[in-house]
Amino acid sequence: MMITKRNLVATLTITFLLATSVLAQNITGLKVMENVYNRPTGKDMQGDLTMTLVNSRDDQRIREIRQFTKDFSDMEKKIMFFVSPADVRDTSFMNWSYNKEGKDDDQWIYLPALKRVKRISSGSKSDYFMGSDFTYDDLGDRHPNEDTHKLLKDEKVNGEDCYVVESMPKEKGYMYSKTITWVTKDKWIGLKRDFYDEKGRLLKTLNIKKINKINGYWVILQTEMHNVQKDHTTRMEMKNVIMDGGIPDDQFTERMMISSCFAHFSTSI
Repeated sequence: MMITKRNLVATLTITFLLATSVLAQNITGLKVMENVYNRPTGKDMQGDLTMTLVNSRDDQRIREIRQFTKDFSDMEKKIMFFVSPADVRDTSFMNWSYNKEGKDDDQWIYLPALKRVKRISSGSKSDYFMGSDFTYDDLGDRHPNEDTHKLLKDEKVNGEDCYVVESMPKEKGYMYSKTITWVTKDKWIGLKRDFYDEKGRLLKTLNIKKINKINGYWVILQTEMHNVQKDHTTRMEMKNVIMDGGIPDDQFTERMMISSCFAHFSTSI
């Protein structure tokens, strides 16, 4: 039988689709979330963060923050300094996320009124951070092996092809009964995540509004967390981002939290 050009193209197309289908079947929910967890994010990052809190009446409160993050190979350290308004100025927060499975994040907050650094206990990780819709636990990194992951389907979000993964905690009594995440297939970024409360009801939704490639790394620049039960929203926007600028190791200490040296950070890095 003569194979025409049209038949050859059709055969090659079917072969490609079958091969793609087989590759897709080999990806698991765990693998997707591991790819998200291990996505390259650079040696360090610094930038100006604007946090906007919006209530059900559309009243807004705006907070300006200076944020620094650094990869220490076995852990990631983050420190945040509140610059304005006056009622939160000089408040600082520090988070150490460990790569070792099963090791919880260490977190501290400095409140100027108390003039001391307070360690965030494991029982307080479900508290909301500075009036936002992010809990202290949300601000850390959750290891993929802490949850059971199930690949639900493929779906587009904002024109991006995504894997949809359901994640259920292995530990009892965790603040979320499950999360569902839409992960881009090419960038391994969670563009959307639904959080469900302990009774299985939708609690809040996180949406990534803007990402950009900076110095070769995909960086999340705008996020929005909407608490559907309280009708409250927190918007985060990163500006003036510097990747791999070289942040000294000793910037991530309790001493730096207490000093709240915003001017020092601005000029010494």
